[in-house]
Amino acid sequence: MNNIEYKNIIAFHPGYFVSEVIDDMEITQEEFATRLGTTPKTVSKLLSGQINLSNDLAQKLSAMLGTSSEVWLNLQKTYDQKKLEIDKAKVIDEQTAVIDLIEYKFFVDKGLLPPARRSDEKIINLCSYLKVANLSAFGEHDFLVNFRTGVAQVQTKNLINAQIWIQTAMNIAKETPVKVFNAGLLRDYIPEIRQMTLQTPEIFLPRLRSIFCECGVSFILLPHLKNSGINGAVRWIGAEKVILAMNDRRSYADTFWFSLFHEIEHVLQQKLKTTFISANIQEMMQTDEMLEQEADAFAQEVLIPGEAYSKFAVKTYYSEAEVIAFAQSIRIHPGIVVGRMQHDSLLAQNCLCHLKEKYQIK
Repeated sequence: MNNIEYKNIIAFHPGYFVSEVIDDMEITQEEFATRLGTTPKTVSKLLSGQINLSNDLAQKLSAMLGTSSEVWLNLQKTYDQKKLEIDKAKVIDEQTAVIDLIEYKFFVDKGLLPPARRSDEKIINLCSYLKVANLSAFGEHDFLVNFRTGVAQVQTKNLINAQIWIQTAMNIAKETPVKVFNAGLLRDYIPEIRQMTLQTPEIFLPRLRSIFCECGVSFILLPHLKNSGINGAVRWIGAEKVILAMNDRRSYADTFWFSLFHEIEHVLQQKLKTTFISANIQEMMQTDEMLEQEADAFAQEVLIPGEAYSKFAVKTYYSEAEVIAFAQSIRIHPGIVVGRMQHDSLLAQNCLCHLKEKYQIK
């Protein structure tokens, strides 16, 4: 075919115009080839759009027909531009189903992208921001996130949005300069970070960010992205920088601090080729259960030392005063103790919930 049409875009190959010249001259392709000084095969391929118009052919057409070679070369250039425009339109249309699965408002509210109403505008903006040629790349398993194998497939919408959430954290991290990663320094800061459980977010967040920056950890708090299923993630960028991203909707003190120390342990495990995620979708859990168990155990021990907890957790009933007194004795937020006891079925899920402070984290 020597012309391509898609929607309202038409690309005419130079062969289309050469074919008209042959018709006007009322000669065969073979005779035209002889007059042009080339082979019939070359003319046939040019007419059918199988080959581009070369500089040599442009010069010969110019001499034969009394035109400039630029006239013919411009036809090739215009064809190439229109074909590129058609290819781009097709790629955008292929992504229409994908864009319907992504909450564009997430990026607008975060100030990462401008508002857009049309799907093609959203696709163009997202591809540029997320650094992909096609949004369907985020539907590829293990593109950015390591998923468990041997279980039911993760739904496409969850897979796409989970990896987009990770990429967004990576983009923000690139704009957040930190020092070279220092595991020893991070371990040294753990006692101070633990003491922050007794502070308000307005006080502890600036200091927490400063500590992470000094230790080579890019600490990112991101809003929840619809259908992502991700609450937190750890991903390395090379060997000298690591991203620790958390969902800012995990706003109760017990879940926030447990999640934070869980992710800190993943950082300290230094598995450079693994992206760790905490998710509320079973199929998206990690492949290495041992590393997950280590992270859980680390968070539990840092927040509520096992020896102290085992001495306290020996009764079947606990008063509010007892829970608060225990929390004070180990210098931890009482809501964290309540959360642990509810997890261990020492308290009902609706018991002492007023002690579980809800954060407003920005």
